[in-house]
Amino acid sequence: SLSIAESSFFTIPPDVLLIPLCLGKRSKALWFATVCTIASVLGGLFGYLIGWAFWGALADLFYRYIPGFTPEQFNKVADLYQQYNFWVVFIAAFTPIPYKIITIAGGVCAVNLPMFIIGSAVGRGLRFFLVAGMMWLFGEPIVKFMDKYFNLLSIIFTILLIGGFAVIKYAM
Repeated sequence: SLSIAESSFFTIPPDVLLIPLCLGKRSKALWFATVCTIASVLGGLFGYLIGWAFWGALADLFYRYIPGFTPEQFNKVADLYQQYNFWVVFIAAFTPIPYKIITIAGGVCAVNLPMFIIGSAVGRGLRFFLVAGMMWLFGEPIVKFMDKYFNLLSIIFTILLIGGFAVIKYAM
């Protein structure tokens, strides 16, 4: 339920609960990542629905009470959707970028729904399975490393991934 809430309106990322769950029962780490991914994608769909159906009535409420949700941020996301659809969803789903802004903006901009679901599932799945996999493999010793470097490493990975696709696209 934390994953659902975080994907649409709540500010605490699901990793905060995923890590202790995986450490407490390492044999179920991949199951926890699966549940977290599915719940997060469902929450993303709820965020999409908020944007698609209720944005006119709720915009002011979001701008006032949800940290990081500003008209400027929202307009930047809407502009990015016009150019990069899948990549915007994937990057926000994988990195520390506030995913809820992307999900709601996706609904407001009426982003292609199957593409939205795929981008969300791939990005969130990679993120949560990476966290759970590290907990399963290394246990407690990896927690300090992840606390310190996970956000930076996820951004570097995303840049390398996009860079690799750009090289392939422009080299062909």
